[in-house]
Amino acid sequence: MKSQSMKYLRAVAVLSACSLGFVLVSHAQGPNDTGSETVAKPKNKKKTDTPDAPAQPASTDLPKIPSQYSKKDAVPTNIPTFSTDATTVTVDVSVLDSKGHPIPKLGKQYFRVMEDNVPQQLTGYSVGEAPMTVCMVIEFSNKFQQIYGETWYQTITAAYSFAQSLKPEDYLAIVAYDLKPEMLSDFTTDRSQTAEALQRLRYPGFSEANLYDALTDTIDRMQAIEGRKAILLLSSGVDTFSRQTFDQARRAIQEGGIPIYAVGLMQSMRDRMANESITLLQADSQLKTFSTETGGMAFFPHFITELPQIYGTVSQSLRSQYVLSYVPSNLTRDGKYRKIKVELIDPETNQPLKITDEKQKPLKYSIVAKAGYKAPRAIE
Repeated sequence: MKSQSMKYLRAVAVLSACSLGFVLVSHAQGPNDTGSETVAKPKNKKKTDTPDAPAQPASTDLPKIPSQYSKKDAVPTNIPTFSTDATTVTVDVSVLDSKGHPIPKLGKQYFRVMEDNVPQQLTGYSVGEAPMTVCMVIEFSNKFQQIYGETWYQTITAAYSFAQSLKPEDYLAIVAYDLKPEMLSDFTTDRSQTAEALQRLRYPGFSEANLYDALTDTIDRMQAIEGRKAILLLSSGVDTFSRQTFDQARRAIQEGGIPIYAVGLMQSMRDRMANESITLLQADSQLKTFSTETGGMAFFPHFITELPQIYGTVSQSLRSQYVLSYVPSNLTRDGKYRKIKVELIDPETNQPLKITDEKQKPLKYSIVAKAGYKAPRAIE
């Protein structure tokens, strides 16, 4: 029994020695170093110069060009700097006869521009027909445009008539207002979009008609538009609850410089609206002020049949314009309003120009141009 136990212990010892030898041999060979890298980066080892180390490739980076000035140094005063105070003022001018037709072929020498009663030297002059970019601003309030009422019908007819009078290349946007303005369609030449926008003019909402807010908001939207642009306003001229006062709106409209062509509504209904007579007379005066001071015109039709002639006059006035530009003699950047007056003069006599028709009869004419602009402010 004892001899068998001794034999068993010897066998276990031999097997343990063989296993230990196998483990030692495996550890000496080490793991295969072809596995994937870990996320953690090993620490950089110190480089040692050994004869067996491969030579490092030479750097291909070019040496940095030294700067004359460091970041801490101030810019020296002897470096030239450039600035300009020049401001170019552009004035779109329409010269119309007594029937509203444009008078063509007037040369640059016949125009004189006065700024605050000081004659200015013209630097630019051009003339020609151009497409129109117009935003039609429509009063659509429950105050006057009750559904299927007379003013509702007049407003809808006037809006559709103007849209139909445009040429294919003209851009048109639609804005309707009551308590607040809403853009029904953006500027587009796609008349189907215009038709969809006008179809929304069915049920007036609020009884407010905030004209001042609608005009100033539209002018802000149109500031970034280049080229000839205008506002066609279909309105009673009444403002009920705008955030802005008349003076604030008037100042913003003057500074905006976008001509307003106003069509006063409800002219044939005045005798039946005795309670609103004074309000409507004041409203007409406001429309005239906004139009005159922006270089536009105001119309007060009594009948719908007058609309085609009115829109024809607007079209001719916008398409056939003289574009004058000058650098103002007053370059003070004070942000003040500068008055502009455009005149036609005889360059030989320096007197008002006399224009005659084909029969050599004196021709009465009117000059349509914006009344002024706001000078820029100094940059602080």
